[in-house]
Parts: sequence; C-alpha cells; structure tokens
Amino acid sequence: MMSEKPVRHILSLSGGKDSTALAIYLRDRIPDLEYVFCDTEKELPETYEYLDRVEAYLGQPIVRLKHDGRGFDHWLVVYRGYLPSPRMRWCTKHLKIQPYERFVGDDPVRSYIGIRADEDREGYISRRPNITPVYPFKEDGITKRDVFRLLEGAGLG
Repeated sequence: MMSEKPVRHILSLSGGKDSTALAIYLRDRIPDLEYVFCDTEKELPETYEYLDRVEAYLGQPIVRLKHDGRGFDHWLVVYRGYLPSPRMRWCTKHLKIQPYERFVGDDPVRSYIGIRADEDREGYISRRPNITPVYPFKEDGITKRDVFRLLEGAGLG
C-alpha cells in the first residue's frame, strides 16, 4: 500500500508588497512553509536586493525558480516583439506559472496567494488538481492598510 505524500505549503513571492506581507504574516503560522520566487532574469536590481532582505527577515531561503532555458528574450522573439501586458500574459505563463508548476510536480500543494480582503480578483488559479489555492488575507479580512502595517513592523515597508 502506498503512503500519501504530505501536503507542501508554498508561497510564491512576486517581489511586491502583498506577497511580502503574506510571507511575514504566515512565517510563524505555517510550519515548513516554502518560499519561491519565479525569476524572469529581467527584474530590477532593487527586486533582488529586496528579496535578499525578505529572505533575511524570514530566516529561510527563497528558492529562485527559473525558466527552462528559454528566457524572456526568447519569448519576446516568439511573440514578435509584443511586450507582456494584462491582455498578453506570455511572461506570466512561460516564466512564472510553468516554472512554478515544474517545481511543484505532482505533490499535493496548498499555494498561498496574497490577494487582500479589499480586492475583487482571484489571481492565478492552477488547473492542476494537486494545487489548492489559499487566500489567508481574504479569509482573515486583511486590507491594504494592514499590509502596510505588516511591512513597516518587519522593517520592509
């Protein structure tokens, strides 16, 4: 008889305020929480410096996930020079979602998403049955004001 794989708990940081505040919020609430960052390799130097600061605060590594060797410049050519936009989300698909799903594999995962209670959107929802989205800020009524308090309290605001 095969044993069930344990559920992994993963928070994907974007380098922005909401996902960083969620990492701060969950740091001591969820044992064995994994932190990842999907690196397009076209981030600003300040983003990498900020992630280093967040990593130091969390006291554990943020795994940097990268594409499969076909980076931003490759996809820019494939999409004939069209830059990513809300209507043309090729960067998200190829450089964020696919590396994340490769990292997760077939493991059962609770994927923590930093959408606030005062936002009316879903964010990335995987079609993969092993990935369950969790919205702690929505569930706990955390708003933009609360996010700024969390960041300031951690010295990351």
